[in-house]
Amino acid sequence: MDFFARLSNGWKIAMSSFEVLKKNRQLLIFPVLSGVSMVLIMAAIIVPILAAAGWDLDNLNIGSKNDAVPYLFTFLFYLVNYFVVVFFNMALIHCTKLFLQGEEVSVMIGLKFSFSRIGVIFSWALFAATVGTVLRAIQENSGWLGKIVGGLLGFVWGVTTFFVVPVIAYEQLGPIDAFKRSGQMMKAKWGESLGATFSLGLIQLVALILIIIPCALLATYVNPVLGIALGVLLVFIVMTIISAAQTVFVSLVYQNINGNINDHFDQQLIDGLFQKK
Repeated sequence: MDFFARLSNGWKIAMSSFEVLKKNRQLLIFPVLSGVSMVLIMAAIIVPILAAAGWDLDNLNIGSKNDAVPYLFTFLFYLVNYFVVVFFNMALIHCTKLFLQGEEVSVMIGLKFSFSRIGVIFSWALFAATVGTVLRAIQENSGWLGKIVGGLLGFVWGVTTFFVVPVIAYEQLGPIDAFKRSGQMMKAKWGESLGATFSLGLIQLVALILIIIPCALLATYVNPVLGIALGVLLVFIVMTIISAAQTVFVSLVYQNINGNINDHFDQQLIDGLFQKK
């Protein structure tokens, strides 16, 4: 299958992912909860620190006496970020699985499932935060070569962990084995994943352009506050939908690899996409 054929199939999968979201709009709640939770948790950490410094950033002096302190904050940020994102993505993936199997779906069911796997989620977040902090340290302390190497390693990390959420959700694997398993899945399905990711990215780019231009005109010629507020709201909506669609795609691929039939997708297309190349 050539590159453009993969992109075409990726586009079809993306459209099918949107179809799943259209049929069950509850699934869109999970990215919203993820974003809100992340903001609230980070606020709970940052606000007391700023308050202790008298709300004066110059008084923070983070890392002035210990160079390790900034990396500690980096690690904590990564830990919170990975935990929150994986928690709600896992809930979304589980609800997608249930929906595709014709079973009952609700936000509470998804959250309960993630809570049942909270130990595994934390273990993965701890592992991922450690890797992320090490990569950041490499980029910041090894000159231009370190920035290149760190950037490449970060890219490889992102690609390799593409399927890690359903792996830790349904397979009894530790962080390192889950990382390896996700890498094996990506190696087998890189073309399909690239096609869908490219398609979703293109949709997101076009949507953002269609939002930014009119909102900028609205802010310039009508009301700045109205234009900015509307733009932020619409961008948030677009990012929520794209994020959910991406997670639906991951669930689809994982279920197909494990032999589950997905009635909401074109089965002939699926059989062609996931045959061994």
